Amino acid sequence: MATVGDVCRHVRSKNAGPYWVTFDLFFDGAENFAKYSQSPALGPDLLHRLFGADPAQVKRFSVPSLNVVKISYARTTPQGGEVERDMHRGQQFVRLLDVQLD
Repeated sequence: MATVGDVCRHVRSKNAGPYWVTFDLFFDGAENFAKYSQSPALGPDLLHRLFGADPAQVKRFSVPSLNVVKISYARTTPQGGEVERDMHRGQQFVRLLDVQLD
């Protein structure tokens, strides 16, 4: 079974303002984008399990012309809070790399 790290040439995470985090999955070609971009494995339940995100607050956008999927979720606490360990969320993508896709 393929993982996100196997089928994406680049994966990044970043702030989408002080209340949102976004992931960009750049698939390594149109074939893998077509095969995996709609995978249920990349759904709201994954973000809830990995990051504690409210599944109702997960948004997912596909950009077929770029072979990209963008997934965003509302932070559980605002950016810069007292318990913040990765203020810009630049390290969060690592948890996605080993996610197995259907």
